[in-house]
Amino acid sequence: MIGIWGEYANEYLYVVAIGSLLLFGLPMVIWPLRWARIFQWFIPEQTHLTIYFGRCLGGIICVMAAFAIVATRNTATLQFFYGFILVNFMVMILVHLYGAIKKIQPRAETLEIVYWLGLSIATLLFFPPAQ
Repeated sequence: MIGIWGEYANEYLYVVAIGSLLLFGLPMVIWPLRWARIFQWFIPEQTHLTIYFGRCLGGIICVMAAFAIVATRNTATLQFFYGFILVNFMVMILVHLYGAIKKIQPRAETLEIVYWLGLSIATLLFFPPAQ
């Protein structure tokens, strides 16, 4: 099962990079509160810390997306990067499960568990073969 679509590893990583950049990274850097409202977060009056954390996380997502694009061009780093994003996706599942169990996040964030699970499975299926 792991790597069954490994011959398309570059294409998959490129799609994940562009998708992450457009859906999460750039919106969180440029409009963190608007992005949060779309995902049904209640925003209190004092928002400076929220903006700061949103931009920090969005910036990290943008860097990861950029490095994913670079990794598609370098087979020596491809397997490492796949392992890196796979662990990241699994951590996101745990973070969202915690929020769901504690009932401290909007429904949209709980539904996001399915998104991260799907990306984890897809990453395993597209995992590139050993060099």
